[in-house]
Amino acid sequence: MELTHALGAHDVLLSKDADAMQAAFGRFDLVLDTIPVAHDMTPYLNLVGRDGIVVLIGAIDMVPRFHSGNLLMRRRSLSASMIGGIVETQELPDFCAHHGILPECELIAMADINEGFGRMERNDAKYRFVIDMATLERK
Repeated sequence: MELTHALGAHDVLLSKDADAMQAAFGRFDLVLDTIPVAHDMTPYLNLVGRDGIVVLIGAIDMVPRFHSGNLLMRRRSLSASMIGGIVETQELPDFCAHHGILPECELIAMADINEGFGRMERNDAKYRFVIDMATLERK
């Protein structure tokens, strides 16, 4: 969590920490769920309060079952989005530019792409790789 604070986070909630998740019950108005695989929605629905919204970002196959009372009792909503439009997508880099937020990435040469792919498969990539196209050998 030290790293997340160093990157500018004011608060961090780890979903693997059952006590912290319970303590955060109903605390949020909005939860953006970016988990890329099927998972139990209940813990994330429990994080939003009355009229709160959980938005699934991207496709995760089938959404596992959850009790509809999780939506009904607190007028919660579950929504989803594949991608924003051009205007919405442009808002992110505009926001980052305005607030001086820069991406964390590792620049790799084109010749190292196989090594980078292997590291990604081993979960050895700290953030994301960006391929330096200037290193592309043209014949």
